[in-house]
Parts: sequence; structure tokens; C-alpha cells
Amino acid sequence: MLPPQPALSLIGSAELAPQTTLVIPVIGGAIPADVAAAAAAGGFTGAKGDTLRLHAPSPDHAGRSVLLLGLGKGGEAKAEAAGAAAAAALGSLRHIAIDGRALPRGLSVPLALGAALRAWRMPQYRQGEMPDDICRIDRIDLVVEDPERLGRRFEEAQITVEAVCFAKTLTAEPSNILTPAAFIKRLSKLEKVGIAVEVIEGKALAREGLNLLAAVGRGSANPPALVILRWPGTLDAPPVTFVGKGITFDTGGISIKSADHMWDMRGDMGGAAVCAGAMLALARRKTPAPVSAVLALAENMVSGEAYRPGDVVQSHSGLTVEIIDTDAEGRLVLADALSYALAHLKPRAIVDVATLTYAVGAALGQEMAGVYANDTVLAANLAAAGEKVSERLWRLPMTDRDRDALASDIADIKQCLAGKLVPDASLAAAFLSRFVGDTPWAHIDIGGTDAREEADERYPAGPTAFGLRLLDQLIALRYEDPDHP
Repeated sequence: MLPPQPALSLIGSAELAPQTTLVIPVIGGAIPADVAAAAAAGGFTGAKGDTLRLHAPSPDHAGRSVLLLGLGKGGEAKAEAAGAAAAAALGSLRHIAIDGRALPRGLSVPLALGAALRAWRMPQYRQGEMPDDICRIDRIDLVVEDPERLGRRFEEAQITVEAVCFAKTLTAEPSNILTPAAFIKRLSKLEKVGIAVEVIEGKALAREGLNLLAAVGRGSANPPALVILRWPGTLDAPPVTFVGKGITFDTGGISIKSADHMWDMRGDMGGAAVCAGAMLALARRKTPAPVSAVLALAENMVSGEAYRPGDVVQSHSGLTVEIIDTDAEGRLVLADALSYALAHLKPRAIVDVATLTYAVGAALGQEMAGVYANDTVLAANLAAAGEKVSERLWRLPMTDRDRDALASDIADIKQCLAGKLVPDASLAAAFLSRFVGDTPWAHIDIGGTDAREEADERYPAGPTAFGLRLLDQLIALRYEDPDHP
């Protein structure tokens, strides 16, 4: 069985195997002289995204297959996309190499990173032969003259591949494979990289006052849990805390969804996977910043035990919540997780990530996620981090009117509103804002960016782990400097 992700290796020229297909990047149309004639014959110009596969195009490449790859004018973002294009074009092969010998150091590693991320594949449970359209690449070599010069930069690319593929594989798993208990078992492996893993489940949920989380998971035979991940760092500072929605399957509960595309709800734990993957990346690169994550795991199912529209449930914070729609369960589990994080972790900032609403996807599509925040500086830092890794955010409004709209006749707050033309994404953010106090907080709604139905120039079909690299960059850009308060 093919592993979900390829191995990414850095090698010198002498280690390049003669039978390995070689990807030759071309920047600014400067085609190497030894393949120029073959390139011209094939109509290759070196424009961004242009590819041409050749066999033995020159004496220097006797017996070898070569893929010419156009980078246009270069740039890291373009290099990642070009690497992805190379992996897509050569997906039937098991082993490829990328020639970075003539590239600036700032381009060779992103090129290899893009190829490795594009070569991730969905978990496979087939007993027979794999279909032809499944990527088979299980090893990608980056060939350079002096491997030691790339050092830490290449190691960070390897860490990114490991973390992103970890999160994507979690998100892609079928819900009968990845129950809350199975999710916890996989998270326990993070202890090997120095992350402390704490689990609150069973009767302990009630003792801790995590009643919203318990209510959402009550209808399932697979019980809910709250998982706390801690990375201590070396700085004397409170942690930055990530909070992730981890609904391993969502039927909608009593407010049941239609059958159309309900199978996609196995990915409703994508926010928790992103947060766990970010913790893995930060621990593997040994960030000095203290970081933690709180993951709310549950299945939202239908049974005689399920919570109902009209119920009133007391949250961890003490606020009572009137349930309007059991299919708006994500904001309920996040509310308890945010409140728990605030009370027990005393974070300097909180960022939650969730596949929370269809509304944000309708507004922003698949290229940008929506972000709400109670702190302008945190929102700006998140946007800057997103630009750095091409995981872009658009700040959306959250007003007093949204908060006021959630007033309840019988409880402290309504969970949501019913009806047409309801600004559900903004109302969800307004609801969550009631559980974070004055702590700097941001809510990232990845309802439109979490997955692709079809492959594009950067992502294969399936989950994207959107937000993971953004969170890693946020810590790197803002919280690793001991002199920066």
C-alpha cells in the first residue's frame, strides 16, 4: 500500500540515480543550452506552468527522462506552484528528482516543498490495483551542489511536509476509522516530539463543566472528549493557544442534514487537525514560544440521547445557551473549548480554526478564509502570516448588532438564528466572542478553504490543511522574539 506522503530528501549530484526522472526548472525563459533544441522542438518557452517531458534530450542526459518546468520570473509562491505542477505531471512515477543546482537557494526548497505537498494522496483502503489517476510518487530528491548549504531551510520544508500531510490524512480518514477515540490515539503520538497530551472524557466532562461539548456528543456511541496539547517552549511567557473544532462526523443531529454530500462531513474535524498539525510543526522545529492547543472532539449524531432544538445548556463559562439548531454544533463545542483554554491556560492570545459555516465559503470561495477578531494587531499578524505562505485571510465584520441579535427569552444567549438572509458566519463569531473575555482572540472560518473537490495548481483533491502553515508562521513572525512583548 502506498504511504500517504512521499519522502523528501536532499542529495548531491553524485547521488542522483541514472534512472530517476529529472525535473529541470527554467526561470525567466533561460532554457539550459543542452536541452534548448529539444525544448524548441516541443514548443516549450519556460512560461509559468509550462511543462515538457523529454527522453534523453541531450548527451548529458543519455538514457534519462527529463521534465522541463517553467517558473516564469520565479518567486517562492510561484516555485511552490511549479513544484506542484511537476508532481502532477509525473504522478505515475515512484521516484523523481528536482534539479536545484542552477537555482537560487530561495527557490529550490519551495520547489521541492510544492512537489511534496502536491504528491500527498488520500488514504487508500483498496484491496486491488490502484487506479491510474492516483499519484504514486513516494520519493522526491532535491539535487544541489552543496547539500549542507541549505541546512535548516530544507529541514523546515521536511517538517512542513510532515505536519501538513499528518493533518490532511487525519481529515481525509473515513469517520468509522477516525472516531474521537481513534483521533486521540493518533494525537498521543505527538508525545514523541515533546508535546504533552491531556484528555478529558467521560464523567470528567461534566465535572469540568464542559456541558456544551458533552451535549453535542451525547447522541453518539462514540463519546466526546476535550484534548489539550502543550508545548512548553523556552520563553517565559504565557502560551499562544489554538482551539480546533473536531467533529469527526456531523449528521446535523435532530436538525438533520440532507443526504446530499453528507459524506463530506467526515472532514468536519479539519480545524482540530490543522491545530494538531501546527503543534507538530512547531515542536519539530523546536520553537522557543510556549504554544498550546485545545481540541473539542465529538460526533454529532441522531439518537434518543441526542440534544434537541429548544434545550438550554449551561456552558463551561457559566453562560446558559438556548439551542436553536443542532446542526450549528461547531460553535457550541468551540465555546466550551475557548472558555476552558481561557480559564486553565491563561493564554496571551487565542486563535480558533473551524469548518464552521457555509456562509463564509459562499462569500469568499476557496482561495481565502474569513477571519474575525477582537484585536486589530492579532488580525494584522494573522493576515501577514497568511500572505507569507499563500493562505490568505479576509477580515469580516462582527458588530454589536450581531451580538444583540443572539438575545434569548429564556437563556443568557441563543446559539444562532433561524431563517433566510441570516449572516450566519458573523453571528457564529459574535457567539464565540462571548467566551473569550478581553484576551486577544481571532476566529478563522475555513468553511470554504478546507478541501478541494478537484485538484488545482497547488492542491490535490481532498483536504488542504488550510491554516496550518499560517499558524506556524504566526508564531515565527510574532511570538518567538524574547524582546517582543
